[in-house]
Formats: sequence, structure tokens, C-alpha cells
Amino acid sequence: MPLQNKVDPWGNLVAVKARGEYLGNRGILHDKEKNILKPWAHKKWVICELSFKGIKRRLFSDNKYSELFFLDEATALAAGHKPCAHCRRARYSEFKKFWRQANGLSELESLSSEQMDSQLHKERVSSERTKKTFEASYGSLPDGTFIELNNGAHLVWENNIYRWSYQGYSRVEDSIAKNQLVKVITPKTIVRMYSSGFKPFVHKSIRDVQLG
Repeated sequence: MPLQNKVDPWGNLVAVKARGEYLGNRGILHDKEKNILKPWAHKKWVICELSFKGIKRRLFSDNKYSELFFLDEATALAAGHKPCAHCRRARYSEFKKFWRQANGLSELESLSSEQMDSQLHKERVSSERTKKTFEASYGSLPDGTFIELNNGAHLVWENNIYRWSYQGYSRVEDSIAKNQLVKVITPKTIVRMYSSGFKPFVHKSIRDVQLG
């Protein structure tokens, strides 16, 4: 039986066989029987490389962080994670640069990982501990943003939307008016970063759909 460690764009942890392109971490979430006890252990939610310096991990080991998996970086960012400063140092630095731009911070102003984690947590989790979303017009949303349509997550990408699944993306035939209000899943700061030029890595199935 698969572990409950696959993350959807809302940040839910689900037990499915699909793995994905990135690893994630929210602390120790499981017990000795590898059951998930809580959705997070701290505010530092990170996106890691699947492989780093040949390190081998046994999933959900005792007293080790619970390994989470994402379809792609866009999914992880929608869920409210940020790049790991250790195994994805260059990407973390790029993320931090665009975070400054999106929040109007100069290079001289201090910005710690903890500050970003705290702000992201406020944007990804409501007071009821559910996924926080907001409304915006479809035409105002940059590439990389996830929206909720027909009870599913959809990625805005290159003037189209693509339905998300644990296996990849599929084409959506229905069009959306630019002035239509939609429910946005991706945290507000991440959306502003996309508008500033930060671009997430997306699963290869996007290209397969576009070419098909």
C-alpha cells in the first residue's frame, strides 16, 4: 500500500502510487507504523531534489522527516512550499530575489528564511487549518498559477489551462473569459513572484499535451 505522502496543489497528503519530480519536507509527520498523524510539524515547508549527493533514504524512518513528493515544482509552490536552501541553493537564491521584488524589498533590507516561512504559512493555511485561497480575474493570473475549477486543480500556462493529476496534465477544452473570477490556489506572494518573472518548473506532460 502506498504511503500517504503525495502532495496535491492544495497541500493535501494523499496515498497514491504516483511519485513525481520533487521531494518535500514539513518535518516528522508519521508514527512507527508509517501513518500520517498531522499535515505539518513546523512552518518550514521545503522543496528538495529527488537525488542529492548520492544520499539514500528509507521512507518514513523512525525519527526522520516524512518524505513528501510533488508532481512538479509548480505543484509544490501552489501547496505553499519553497526551494530548499541546502540541496537547491541556486534555486533558493533565485526564489529569494524574486520574493524581494514581489514584496517591494530592497537588497539592503534583511530577509530570512524564517520570515518567508511565516508569511507563506499565513497565505497557505486558514485559521481553520484548511487551504487558504483567494479570488482574482482569470486574465490577471500569470503562468504557473493554479486555479480551482469543477472541483479540480488547473494550471495556467501559456494562454491555456491544464487539468492537474498525480500523473501529469491534460488538456481542457473549455475556455474562460479573462474577466471571470476564479478561485486561486497558489499563495498570493508566489503569484506576485510569477508576475515579476519567476517561472516554476512544470511536469513534462505539459509539452506532451501541447504537441499532441
